[in-house]
Amino acid sequence: MKLLVDMNLSPEWVRVLEEGGWEATHWSKIGDAGASDSEIMTWAKANGHVVFTHDLDFGAILAATKAQSPSVLQIRTKDVNPHHIRNLVISVLNQFKDQLEKGALVSVDESTSRARILPFNE
Repeated sequence: MKLLVDMNLSPEWVRVLEEGGWEATHWSKIGDAGASDSEIMTWAKANGHVVFTHDLDFGAILAATKAQSPSVLQIRTKDVNPHHIRNLVISVLNQFKDQLEKGALVSVDESTSRARILPFNE
């Protein structure tokens, strides 16, 4: 599984994720820093990446479009510093690996994590 780290997260996440055994790249290495969320989603889908973000808009895009992919791993903590939540993120990736590979929105906060399978049913 390949992860695409959104612009709203530090490029340092790439190293942290790779140390945890995941393939990762930061959007700044791929596309325009001012790209829209929809453009990032389109690229992630076409290139088989899971979007890793702190932006709630990605979940809204999945809901509005009833998309089956790409999967999104959404961090819902106030502190998104990799040194603060690295273990949490790696644990959630391991826990929800199967769901993320099939199509899911996984939300992570410091007390709980949950997955919603794509596409969302109303």
